Amino acid sequence: MTAVTRARFTGRTALVTGGGSGLGRATALAFAAEGANVVVAGRTEAPLKETVALIEEAGGTALAVTADVSRSADLAALVATAVDRFGSLDVAVNNAGVLRAGQPVAELPEEDWRTMLDINVTGVLLALQAEVKQMRTQPTGGAIVNVGSNLGAHTTAPGTAAYGATKAAVSALGRAAAAEHIRDGVRVNTVSPGASATSMSLQPGESEADRAARMKEQSPLGRVSTTEEVAAAVLYLASDDSGSVVGADLVIDGGAAA
Repeated sequence: MTAVTRARFTGRTALVTGGGSGLGRATALAFAAEGANVVVAGRTEAPLKETVALIEEAGGTALAVTADVSRSADLAALVATAVDRFGSLDVAVNNAGVLRAGQPVAELPEEDWRTMLDINVTGVLLALQAEVKQMRTQPTGGAIVNVGSNLGAHTTAPGTAAYGATKAAVSALGRAAAAEHIRDGVRVNTVSPGASATSMSLQPGESEADRAARMKEQSPLGRVSTTEEVAAAVLYLASDDSGSVVGADLVIDGGAAA
């Protein structure tokens, strides 16, 4: 973790789904570095515990909770656990998602379609419901950031129709939730990353060096976004710095969708 230069989240509780790797882990580390008590959630315990260990080694406080975002009971229990442990739920980042790509629409396996709908869309809906239910009981409300994608609402790529459709739904769902719940004291926004420095952006059989060469040609910026760059955007939208930002969809993709 980098040295702490700000402490915007001291005394606050931040929940990050999909916190065991990639953007979720980077976001959890960033919140902890700025003073938050962090709850990381996901379906597999081991990587969550690794995230917690990294936070604790840097002097932060964190808790790992196994949960399946496609199950409403798991999300209700997750929020309750966070509040029981730390006293509130001030920030939630709905980051859990899956990508199954490579097939055009006509050959898309129904199982892949349903899996992405269950996790990427229903998972965000159920998370929003559990989070808003808690946050609107708190005097200070809360902030929610959904993690979408530049694919779907902003651009497209061969073989990603289903993934793009689910992420476009996340963007639309976030705008609706933002409008409906801002008077409850809950601010909802979306971050839509493009290719970032995670395994999800690697094509089959591609190395990180191969990806770097490909992105040098494909991306206006000439590279993938770092996980820290995406996390910084999430923290901005979750912080008081963005107090009047409601229902935004912030695209972070090096200009790919420009």
